[in-house]
Amino acid sequence: MPHDVEEPRVVGDAAAENDPAAPRPDRRLFNAFELRLFRCTAVLLSLVTLTALIVIVVWSLGWVLSTFYNLLLSLSLAGILALVLYPVVEFLHCRLRFPRLLAILVILLVFFASFGGLIVLLVPTVISQAGQLMTVLPETLANWQERFSFTFPQLSAMIESRMESNNGGEESSSVLGDSGKTIVSYLGLLAAMSFVPLFLFFALLSGGALRGYASELLSIFQERTRKKVLYFMDVFVGYVTAFFQGQLIIAMCMGALYALCFTVIGLEFGVLAGLVLGLLNIVPFLGTLIGLLVILPMAYLQEDGGGVQLLMLALLAFAVVQLIESWLLTPKIMANHSGLHPALVVISLFFWGTALGGIIGMVLAVPLTAFFVAIWSEIKSSLEHALSNQQDLTL
Repeated sequence: MPHDVEEPRVVGDAAAENDPAAPRPDRRLFNAFELRLFRCTAVLLSLVTLTALIVIVVWSLGWVLSTFYNLLLSLSLAGILALVLYPVVEFLHCRLRFPRLLAILVILLVFFASFGGLIVLLVPTVISQAGQLMTVLPETLANWQERFSFTFPQLSAMIESRMESNNGGEESSSVLGDSGKTIVSYLGLLAAMSFVPLFLFFALLSGGALRGYASELLSIFQERTRKKVLYFMDVFVGYVTAFFQGQLIIAMCMGALYALCFTVIGLEFGVLAGLVLGLLNIVPFLGTLIGLLVILPMAYLQEDGGGVQLLMLALLAFAVVQLIESWLLTPKIMANHSGLHPALVVISLFFWGTALGGIIGMVLAVPLTAFFVAIWSEIKSSLEHALSNQQDLTL
């Protein structure tokens, strides 16, 4: 009976199997190109998801603001005033040893008394000029239209035909219904504004305790995450405080300068226009842009003393006030707290004004943009630090 002959094993194969340094057949499911393609796809998907989340968050904020506009406006005004006045309360409480409640009452009394005194001093002139403006406004607009039609007849005819074609097929809506909605909206806004002193009092009374409440709410997270969130909160509050403390002073100075310059050059309703433009400059560049669009035509079309000379004087007044604001007021008062380029400031005004529904977005545009720039700088520095550590480990 033949014996089974054992097949001889190749010594080289056994040695290759036992040698870990020997080359093995490639058993990977995907090659290098496919892995690179998967990584690119994952990055693109992450970017699309992040963009969608940002759009959803911005849309949600816009919806909330449009729904609770009056309440959020009063809360925003109270919060801004609290951030501006809180250092003064701390000075009275810590340095002069006032009780906190007494310090808050003194600050509120002085603030509203100063505001009321300013109104009492300026209201007669403002009311007089506003009454004159309402009296002469229809006739002034008619004169402007006549002069515009005489100077630009073709453009005026095209505009009139376009307006007639747009209004020709539309039926007149209910005037009483629109007036009722307008009155209700103004009453709601007035009621919301009446709660600003109450919200301001409680915000000043809470003071630094709000940060403690936020820390307690974030206690469910890890210590590192909680510290980072509190750090970003402090950064945002710092930007808002520094911006509005400086911008309020700049707006008042610019309003006084505009009113003085417009009165000197003989512009009608100069005090009213200057104070309004100064108030609008709480939002950077807004008062200047609106002033150029409104004051220059007013100066050119003014019946008594108007024309090219008054227009050039008004343009010179804008240039002087803007130079004082750019070279003296902003560097000394703001000290470039936001650190934003002027072009980025203008873009942020349009973006946040559209995203957050009007005046609230425009008022908060600069501090919000500076806050997100600070967050991006922090993320960028963290990524650079992590990449540098990874390169050190590989070396």
